[in-house]
Amino acid sequence: MADFKTYQKKAGEVAHKWIVIDVTGVPVGRAATFIATRLTGKYDPSFTPHMDSGDYVVVVNADMAKLTGDKTDTKAYYHHTGFPGGIKETIARDVPMASIIERAVRGMLPKNKLQADRMARLRVFAGADHDHTAQQPQKMEVK
Repeated sequence: MADFKTYQKKAGEVAHKWIVIDVTGVPVGRAATFIATRLTGKYDPSFTPHMDSGDYVVVVNADMAKLTGDKTDTKAYYHHTGFPGGIKETIARDVPMASIIERAVRGMLPKNKLQADRMARLRVFAGADHDHTAQQPQKMEVK
């Protein structure tokens, strides 16, 4: 019987690509799942769970993404000040769309040591201009 082994990437074999995603008219959840997949590198056949082998993702036109249904008026984001009774609530209408996209992507990433490194590779811009043209990012469509 053949002795097959699963291939595991080495640290020196990881090559991070740069991609640009235009989220004009795309629902936030659909964009966030696509972005999270690219950040983790799960699209790659040689995906290795313990290696950070995803791409750099530049999101443009974040203000043009949309929330479906009543989420603009009913979705609430909470944070706690650390003091007793210090829970604070903010409605989605009052939160910048770039922040909403970042929070959605963070929620879809695995909660492990690699999450901070993956979030550091995410760049979200409200308009069409971004400052990463020197990296020659590839344009991708959200499916």
